[in-house]
Amino acid sequence: MGGRYLIRKLVQSFLTIVAIVLLNFLLFRMMPGSPERVLLRNPYLTAEKIDQVRHAWGLDKPLIPDQLVAYVGATFSGDLGYSLKFRGTPVTEVIGQRFWPTILLIGAGEVIAIVVGLAIGSYAGWRRGGLADRLGSGISLILYSMPYFVIGMALIMIFAISLHWFPTSGMLEPAARYATPWDRIFAFGAHFILPLTTVSLGLIGGYSIIMRSAIIETRSEDYVTTARAKGLSDARILRSHAFPNALLPMVTIIAINLGYVVAGAITAEVVFNWPGIGTLTVTALSSRDYPVLEGVFLLLSITVVIANLVADLVYGILDPRVRS
Repeated sequence: MGGRYLIRKLVQSFLTIVAIVLLNFLLFRMMPGSPERVLLRNPYLTAEKIDQVRHAWGLDKPLIPDQLVAYVGATFSGDLGYSLKFRGTPVTEVIGQRFWPTILLIGAGEVIAIVVGLAIGSYAGWRRGGLADRLGSGISLILYSMPYFVIGMALIMIFAISLHWFPTSGMLEPAARYATPWDRIFAFGAHFILPLTTVSLGLIGGYSIIMRSAIIETRSEDYVTTARAKGLSDARILRSHAFPNALLPMVTIIAINLGYVVAGAITAEVVFNWPGIGTLTVTALSSRDYPVLEGVFLLLSITVVIANLVADLVYGILDPRVRS
């Protein structure tokens, strides 16, 4: 990979993150509500007490440049402030406690959706017009059109309420004590299956549809015709020629889709009361916990930027033409 291409992408990503930090500062200060009143939870505060709180939180200083400079400096040093809802707990600690459940849910859901979606899409595209194509495309379109909360509620109604196979919410039973670590792992797995299935089904449809289109395009390429002329089987042509070339656009699409995955996971987490970033966002919104909201927005935005950077670098390796 060329050094100029790498530097250009790194600079673009850094400038994007800087713009996100500035937008993050302005966006949440344009929202209605008074942070100091939220902090003290009392609508009948005296003017003196309000002034004390404003001074302690730096809200009595001019928005620009004093608060802006302080915010940018603190953000780049890793200080995201303190939560109003959780009574002064550092935002990094609050988000850190909810970060890994979301990563586990999204990461596992992405892996399953990529494997299953690409497999369905590639086979349906290779068998275009056949029964497999009609069945696979129909199921993919249905899944793609369904919001996460609809899939989640349907799974709860069937497998939790009607069949009683799985619990309806949470990561573990509240205040439960487990005799062995295996019992705890089993309980976690039982709680994990429905949210994971919801996220996976919500992603499979989109990946399958896009992969099908990419495979259909590769079927008319010269290298596929040459492979057929050599007498190679359809399975080998698909596996060794059509599938690897159809993956090129999928690299970028998967990275771009990360932002939508996070948004969808928020609704899935709320449906299943999964203790991740999604439920934290809803809690922070309901309590106007602006520092936590700023931290969540910043984390999710930077995650998308980094994912797109990785996609650009991988795409540059797979297709050298984009580096020019």
